[in-house]
Amino acid sequence: MSQPDAADWTAWGTPPSPRYEALAARFRPVFARVRAGAVARERSRDLPHEAIGWLKEARFGALRVPEAEGGFGASLPDLFGLLAELAEADSNLPQALRNHFGFAEDTVGSPAGERRTHWIERLAAGDLFGGAWSETGAAAVGTFATRIHRSGARWGLTGKKDYTTGSLFADWIDVVGTGESGEETSVVVPAKAPGVEVIDDWDGFGQRLTASGTALFEDAPAIGEPLPTAKRFPYGPAFFQAVHLATLTGIARAAAGEVARAVRTRNRTYSHAAGARPSADPQVLQVVGRVHGLAYAAGAINGQAAQAVQRAYEARVAALPEAESHAINVAAEIELAQAQSVLTGLVLEAGTILFDALGASATRRGLALDRHWRNARTIASHNPRIFKDRVVGDYAVNGTEPPFQWKIGRVPEPRA
Repeated sequence: MSQPDAADWTAWGTPPSPRYEALAARFRPVFARVRAGAVARERSRDLPHEAIGWLKEARFGALRVPEAEGGFGASLPDLFGLLAELAEADSNLPQALRNHFGFAEDTVGSPAGERRTHWIERLAAGDLFGGAWSETGAAAVGTFATRIHRSGARWGLTGKKDYTTGSLFADWIDVVGTGESGEETSVVVPAKAPGVEVIDDWDGFGQRLTASGTALFEDAPAIGEPLPTAKRFPYGPAFFQAVHLATLTGIARAAAGEVARAVRTRNRTYSHAAGARPSADPQVLQVVGRVHGLAYAAGAINGQAAQAVQRAYEARVAALPEAESHAINVAAEIELAQAQSVLTGLVLEAGTILFDALGASATRRGLALDRHWRNARTIASHNPRIFKDRVVGDYAVNGTEPPFQWKIGRVPEPRA
């Protein structure tokens, strides 16, 4: 009987669209190259510059750009399906590209004009975008110390940003800051411009290769005019969370594939085991099947959530009446909150119980099987799921709309 390999596994469910397989075929050879070096990169903490370069050469970042404008015209379910496949190969990469796809999503659905034309051309050419939003300094929740200011005839950017995921690999960095009138706004700066420094100082125990470090800006030159964040895509929070769900789905699939291969080739067993070999032990097989089932369920939730984000995108480009569009965005945010809460638990369980099918040797650092749980736990700590459960509950009971921005910062001191 022939044995399936993770790369050939077909039991993850129906593809997200009729054209998905043809689209995926373009990138699966690249995913295979990424997968081949994933464990070695993890062991040595070798940042995936080369792997990002392969994706850039294949113009993976142009997935959402319409075909008529030089891209691949992928739907959002297609995008999140492909990100799950990439995450199965190496979960650091879709997270490193998360800000890129957020910028691309905002640009693709934005009104026609000089700004859209300029950045669509760069996206279609394969340029990559990083992001710099969060700050860990003295700024209070909902404010930014980073300033977007006039600098002669152009706009400049000055400040410090943290968690600038993917910016070390990028050509451009999308930065949010405070404008001259105190408004929240954004600019794009060249990643290699004078006055820009991106530092690889992320030291989390998971997603170690995403370059989620610090970025310093000193009168960095902005391209074009600032864009107020209020004018950016309103379903942005749901979109960014959907990227996390796709990445988590890929982690679960990778865990499922690796535990199956490990059991298939394992020769050592226990005197009290229920089979002569692990591959014939019904208890061990049950664990492998459970991990696959968890990965399958994660993928099903990921696909359903992707449809909600697709509806929000269609509402934006159709210029629906504000009330109708807002209702669709609220529904997307609630769907993504529900999905995050449940899917996260599935993937963390998969990353934990896979060791029940193996022996103590499976904990050796060289195998890096622990990376699945560590990576999932790290992603699950973004926009904490406990808050999402509360938001869903408040909406279900009281009709309270969800917040559309998840910001961090210091708690203001109470007034005397």
